[in-house]
Amino acid sequence: MSWKPEIEELRQREAMARRMGGPEKIKRQHDGGKLTVRERIDGLLDDGTFHEVGAIAGRAAYDDDGNLVDLSPTNFVCGRGRIDGRPVVVGGDDFTVRGGAADASIWEKQVIAERMANELQIPIVRLVDGTGGGGSVKSLETSGRTYVPANPGWDLVVANMGAVPVVALALGSVAGLGAARAVTSHYSLMVKDISQLFVAGPPVVARLGEPVTKEELGGSGIHTRNGAIDDEVESEEEAFARTRQFLSYLPASVYDLPPRIEPTDDPERREEGLIKVVPRDRRQVYKMRSIIEACIDQGSFLEIGKLYGRSVITGLARLDGWPVAVLAGDPYFYGAGWTTDASHKVTRFVDLAETFHLPVVHFVDNPGFVIGVESEKAATIRHGARALAAVYQASVPWCSILIRKAFGVAGAAHGNHARLHYRYAWPSGDWGSLPIEGGLEAAYKADLAASDDPDGLMRDIEERLNRVRSPFRTAEAFLVEEIIDPRDTRPLLCEFANLAAPLRRAGTSTFHMRP
Repeated sequence: MSWKPEIEELRQREAMARRMGGPEKIKRQHDGGKLTVRERIDGLLDDGTFHEVGAIAGRAAYDDDGNLVDLSPTNFVCGRGRIDGRPVVVGGDDFTVRGGAADASIWEKQVIAERMANELQIPIVRLVDGTGGGGSVKSLETSGRTYVPANPGWDLVVANMGAVPVVALALGSVAGLGAARAVTSHYSLMVKDISQLFVAGPPVVARLGEPVTKEELGGSGIHTRNGAIDDEVESEEEAFARTRQFLSYLPASVYDLPPRIEPTDDPERREEGLIKVVPRDRRQVYKMRSIIEACIDQGSFLEIGKLYGRSVITGLARLDGWPVAVLAGDPYFYGAGWTTDASHKVTRFVDLAETFHLPVVHFVDNPGFVIGVESEKAATIRHGARALAAVYQASVPWCSILIRKAFGVAGAAHGNHARLHYRYAWPSGDWGSLPIEGGLEAAYKADLAASDDPDGLMRDIEERLNRVRSPFRTAEAFLVEEIIDPRDTRPLLCEFANLAAPLRRAGTSTFHMRP
C-alpha cells in the first residue's frame, strides 16, 4: 500500500496548471509580442532553479463521482529561484487566465510572495501584466456583494521598500492595483510598444469624454519621462538582463552589505582625456557621462531614469569592484540646473543609496535651481529643499568631485557641509552664491548708469571678478580642500571606495524609502 495514486493526481493537477489559459490564450499572448508568465520566469532565473509555491491553486471541476475533470489555475505564479546564484522571490501575473482579472485571482498568493521576500530577507521581482489581481466589475455578480478597498498585503509591499530590493517589470497593459505594484519598487521597467500603465484603462477613461488608445494613455514614452517608471527597454529579454544587473549592485536585504566583485580594472588608471573634457568657455556644454565612464570600473555603469529629470544623471557603478551610487549633473539640460523633476529624482536616488548602504559619488555641476515663472509654478524650491534634506539625512559615505559649477542653495546640495568634506575640485571649478554673469548688472547698477562707457566698464568689472573667481583663491582660504589634476580622479575615487567599505553599516535606515 502506498500513496502513489495521490502522487499521480498531484502530477495531473500540476500538468493542468501549467497549461495556463490554454493554447488559444497562449497564442494570443504570443501574437501580442509577449511571453507567458512561465517563459518570463525561465528567462529571468538561473536555469532549473525555480521552486514554485501554490502551483495547483485554482478552480477545479469535478464529475458527479467527485473525480477531478479540470483545473483552471489562478492567474498568479510565484516561488523562489536564483539570479546569478543568489536567491530571489519572483511573482508574475498570468494574463492568459482571465486577463489578470480579480475573479481569477487568489490574493493570498501575492501576499505570500511579499511575505516570503520580507521574512527570508531576499529580493523580490514582480512580473506585472494586467490589473495585478485588482478590480473587476464582473466579479461582483459572482460574489453577490461589493467591498471596501483594502489592498491585501499592502503593508508588506510598503515594508519591503525598506527591507529588500524590489524590482517591477510592467510587461503588458497594467492598470489599477497592478500599476501601483509596478511603481512601488526600487527599480521599474517598461517594454517599448508592449507595456502600458494607467490608473484606469481606455474604456473607463472614454466615459470621461477622452477616447484614447492604450499607448496614448499610458505608453512607456509617457511614464519613463514623467518619473512613474524608471526605464524603457526594447524587449522582455532586455528587461530581464537589466533586472539581473540592477540586483548585482545591491545586498540581499538591508541586513547585508552590497557585494564586491573581483576587480578587473586598474584602480590607478589615469585617463588623459579628462584634462580637456571641460571647455574653458563656461557657456559650452560637455558630456558628463564620458567623465563618469572614465572614472568608474570599465563597463560598470547602470544608468537609472535617463529620460526623466534629465539635468541630473543617476545610476549604479563599481569602483575597484565596490558598488557605489553615482549622482551627476548634465549640462545639456537646463545647464545642469535642478528642476522639480530633477529634485524628485535626486531625493529618490539618495534614499535608494541610504536604504541599501551604497556610498555616493557625486560629480558636481549645478548652477542652482532653474528659475522663471514656470519653475515657480512647479514649486521648485519646495521639492528642491526636499532633495537637499535627503542629502543631509544620508549617512552613507559621500564623495564629491566639483567638476564645474556649484551655485546657491542647490549647489550646496553637492554634499552635507556638516560632515567630513571628502571632496575634490577640478581646476574648472566655478562656485559661489550666484554666477558672476547673473549678478553683475544688479550689483553694479549705479556705477554702470553713471559711466560714459558702460560696456567698457562691464568688461573691466568682469575681468577683475574672473581673477577672483579662480578656484585657487578658494583653496588659499581652505574653503575647498583639494584641487586635483582631473586625471587623478579615478585613483582617488577607488581609494574612497576602499576607505568607505568598512564604514558601511548593515541594518534598517532611520526612514523607509517610499515610491
